[in-house]
Amino acid sequence: MGIKDKVQGGPATRSTGGRDAGAGRIRLAGAAVLLGLFMIHSSLDGSSPPAPAAASPASSGPARAKAAPPSAPAGSAAPQGPAMAASAPTRLTIPAIGVNAPFTKLALDKGGVLQPPPNTDSNLVGWYGAGASPGERGTALVLGHVDTKRGPAVFWGLGALKKGSKVEITRADATTAVFTVDSVEVFPKNNFPDERVYGDTPSAQLRLITCGGTYDHKRRDYTSNVVVFAHLDSSRKR
Repeated sequence: MGIKDKVQGGPATRSTGGRDAGAGRIRLAGAAVLLGLFMIHSSLDGSSPPAPAAASPASSGPARAKAAPPSAPAGSAAPQGPAMAASAPTRLTIPAIGVNAPFTKLALDKGGVLQPPPNTDSNLVGWYGAGASPGERGTALVLGHVDTKRGPAVFWGLGALKKGSKVEITRADATTAVFTVDSVEVFPKNNFPDERVYGDTPSAQLRLITCGGTYDHKRRDYTSNVVVFAHLDSSRKR
């Protein structure tokens, strides 16, 4: 299902003449859980965020079986690779693109839509708290804005990451989870591979998600999503 427009137009408050994205939703495959990912396009210039090395949108591939929602550990699948105990993330660091940002926990509203990180803070990322915590076995979801009306935001450079790039997440239990990027892909919002991105896994996985692709001025939204796929490589005590 991917990220789809929820409302027409952008937030109620925006600068006159500025460009902003429409609101969006992500539906987890096999679950009635919706995550709202709101993006407000920069009104400062016409620049676009960096695109992954394979700039053409990735295909969602053949149809897949519905995956279990990532809010629970894998069931029958045998555990694979290193994993950590559950603990809330506190800070995200991505040296390759200069990211050093605190976390906020994303919660569902009454309609089952996960509220996005506030767009008033361009250096803030959100973690889906009902899912796996980063480093825990399963798929941890981290969302961030690509830009705001004031300019580039925390995940502006996400598409510039490459296979082998490191992502570090400091956690409340005084440990740091170190992830290695496996791939960076672009998916059209109208052909988003839910199961591949959100599906539960027997290993500790991380997904970093933001908007990308071309900015559609008519719809006031980006046409695609950038998704970073990464796995837990190691951990350390602070």
